[in-house]
Amino acid sequence: MENNYHVPVLLQECIDGLNIKPDGVYVDVTFGGGGHSREILKHLGKDGVLIAFDQDPDAQRNKIDDPRFHFIDQNFAFLKNNLRLLGFKAVDGILADLGVSSHQFNEPDRGFSTRFESTLDMRMDKQGKLTAAEVLNTYTEEKLHRIFGIYGEVKNAKSLAKAVVTGRIERPIETLADFKKAVAAHIPKGKENKYMAQVFQALRIEVNAEIEVLENFLAQTADVLKSGGRLVVMSYHSLEDRPVKNYLAKGKFKGEVDKDFFGNEQKPFKVITRKAVMADQAELERNSRSRSAKLRIGEKL
Repeated sequence: MENNYHVPVLLQECIDGLNIKPDGVYVDVTFGGGGHSREILKHLGKDGVLIAFDQDPDAQRNKIDDPRFHFIDQNFAFLKNNLRLLGFKAVDGILADLGVSSHQFNEPDRGFSTRFESTLDMRMDKQGKLTAAEVLNTYTEEKLHRIFGIYGEVKNAKSLAKAVVTGRIERPIETLADFKKAVAAHIPKGKENKYMAQVFQALRIEVNAEIEVLENFLAQTADVLKSGGRLVVMSYHSLEDRPVKNYLAKGKFKGEVDKDFFGNEQKPFKVITRKAVMADQAELERNSRSRSAKLRIGEKL
């Protein structure tokens, strides 16, 4: 199965960042093809424990048959409760690889890819109510403008939003073809693929509430990590990297770090990576996905 999934990015750097103790308890909150998890297990002794989270039904096919391995088929937004249910109040390390697996993009019926004709779905969790088609057909022009601009960093977000709202009056936008037809005039010539990828990224983030989910998850890591435990997070665009960077540096997503009565900083993490770790030349040549990856590591104080 692993081959259909992406090759884990910055694998050695992630493992080093976790600083694995053989009898520790570790969590891989983005299991996917299981590449990182398999590597973590190699570093654990017989008393070590690895807990993996993934809400994607496809990821379940990659479960690892190992008594030390537990699989939780939920989104990592539910980290704390699920660890409690398993009887773990505190863990030694948490790894999150925020990239959508290339496998998901390659499954036509998931509606993630701009290369396949399909209905515009994009739900990571099939139980979710909101689909990309619903966003395109029901959101106000203002809201679409904001999503395309902020989540997709689309240059002509305003005129794109207007085209969607005008186009859907004539007929609802249900499929990729409908969408392309409605906005054809706004797709820059020669940059079609990059443009559509940005638009799709924006829709995917909105449908899956990815930024809220990420912030929610990060805030829980401080509660579940033991002191000296490590948080290792890999992100692929600035929208994700920013909350990670802020949270590790300040313990919050906006504003300045809190201080106590004596002026001591009140924050849960010590930053291990002053600058984000990036892929080296050899990895860039081997794996194009590593190009935008940024790895940040924090240690629980």
